[in-house]
Amino acid sequence: MYAVAYSILESVPDAEDVCQDAAIIAMSRLGDLRDPSAVGPWLKAIVRNNCRMRLRTRLPVPAGFPDDSAMMAGADDPAEIIERHATRDWVWDGLMGLTPAVRDAAILRYFTQLNSYQEIARVCDVPVGTVRSRLSEARRRLAGALPATAAARHDDVGALTAERREEAAAVLTAVSCFTPLSALSERWWPDVEITWPTGDLLVGLPALLAVCASDYADGVQASLTNVVAGPGLTIWENRFINPPEDPDHCPPGATWLLTEAEGRIRSVRLFHAPRPAPVCDPEHSR
Repeated sequence: MYAVAYSILESVPDAEDVCQDAAIIAMSRLGDLRDPSAVGPWLKAIVRNNCRMRLRTRLPVPAGFPDDSAMMAGADDPAEIIERHATRDWVWDGLMGLTPAVRDAAILRYFTQLNSYQEIARVCDVPVGTVRSRLSEARRRLAGALPATAAARHDDVGALTAERREEAAAVLTAVSCFTPLSALSERWWPDVEITWPTGDLLVGLPALLAVCASDYADGVQASLTNVVAGPGLTIWENRFINPPEDPDHCPPGATWLLTEAEGRIRSVRLFHAPRPAPVCDPEHSR
């Protein structure tokens, strides 16, 4: 794996990062390997895919899946595959054994779209170097913990994720569906703190729904794209659909980091996906 990575990237740190990411991805995807004798080409496909992604940006590579492997032909969406496999529960159980700071960085890296080192640093409010050290610790601890628990029974993360997905959809569509506040508030602390990307603080679910109502009145809709759930932690991801007459009203999407206390949502941090860079019109520039 390292030889393949180094031959493509020609950088020791980059090759090491790609191999470490590939090891975690492979661990979470063991259920997709139909022919154990093909594990070599399978691992190399994961490495090559991550190398290409890194070369495109020369930023810390978002964790991905081998989209060009012949063995993956006809496969479903990776998120759906992970949902079906007990391997997912095994890896999640290992993640839950990490310290909260290390766990959050690993979950963002491997299970969400907000997965570059810079984005994780922004979410966690730490320097990029701290993100690298936390991910390194996560890899090291998982490498030691996962083999020891391979045969154990693990909680069904799929059931919890499905429950949290329904919850996320209910909140994001509450305004358009005229959902009463009482139907949503049981899982939220009355004084839940919601930190906006600008740093502004909202207090209480009604304040959040008021912002959603304002956007809805302006013709904006939110479409849920991903939910990641574990004990005490949930991550939502959504895209915004802006009205044709105001295509830049909202950013392309958002990531929500929800933390719980005593089974109820205690705090929320919201992060907006960056807007695409403007396209320069050569004719106009003349």
